[in-house]
Amino acid sequence: MTLARARSGLVQELVEVFNVVEVGGRPPIGGKAGTKGEWTIGDLILPVPGDIRRYPPDHINAVITHTIHFLSLLTFYLGVKLPFEISWSGDKLGVGSPSIGAGRGSELGGWAKWHSRHPLHLSSAPSPSVPKDKDKARESDKEKEIPATHAVMDSYVEQDQPQSSFTTALAMLLYNVCYLAYTQNVDVPLAQAGDVLSNLWSVCCSPDLGKKSHETLPKLLPPTPPGFNLDFAQLLQATTAHPASRMRPRPLKTQMRKVSRKEEPRIVEEEDGWDLVEGGNDGFM
Repeated sequence: MTLARARSGLVQELVEVFNVVEVGGRPPIGGKAGTKGEWTIGDLILPVPGDIRRYPPDHINAVITHTIHFLSLLTFYLGVKLPFEISWSGDKLGVGSPSIGAGRGSELGGWAKWHSRHPLHLSSAPSPSVPKDKDKARESDKEKEIPATHAVMDSYVEQDQPQSSFTTALAMLLYNVCYLAYTQNVDVPLAQAGDVLSNLWSVCCSPDLGKKSHETLPKLLPPTPPGFNLDFAQLLQATTAHPASRMRPRPLKTQMRKVSRKEEPRIVEEEDGWDLVEGGNDGFM
């Protein structure tokens, strides 16, 4: 119990250092339903998967980097091994660009076969300019008017489609967080798997935090045991085909800005869009 208490103390300091907080939202009042706020880390909003396209790639890359750092330290303190392993192109934590792929593990959950590495970052490549000729502009507009759900689903024919790679990597990150929650006796329903920071907050507040680990007694079973029922393919499909969204108007591009605890996030619209990456020019459009 002394070790668990020490781990809990380190985790609470970690939460404060990374400033993991929920900004905005409203509790239920007078019979009216409450609203969720936006979860931030390092004063940057980490959107749910369905809202990622509302933010520029620099913002997403920065907030994912914060989240990876937080998760790496959290699992180090707790002594927990995650199913998917994150590495950096610079061979050191935080140096270069992150990628993610399955480590060694059991066939339970269907995750171990996803050993190919996927980029956990977005391209900052500018979108092509709109043609000046009106007819060409109309054709270009028609091509862009593909419903978002179709664009996501079409991009998710795994392995052979480069544009699916970032979304696959994101699903791997979500799976890691759900598994970490399981090890600390926190249940995360599939519908809430996309609320990464909210789920990490629940982990950090768990009354069973730090009681079991892969490093010390009593030991956890290697990832993933029969008691962890989340199937990776199911999470992947849920994340891509029907991603959760905050249901706000979608600007084509936003400026990255920090959010303080005292103010609501403000979105500034611009004209350009952005692309997802993996070694090609195809993307989530």
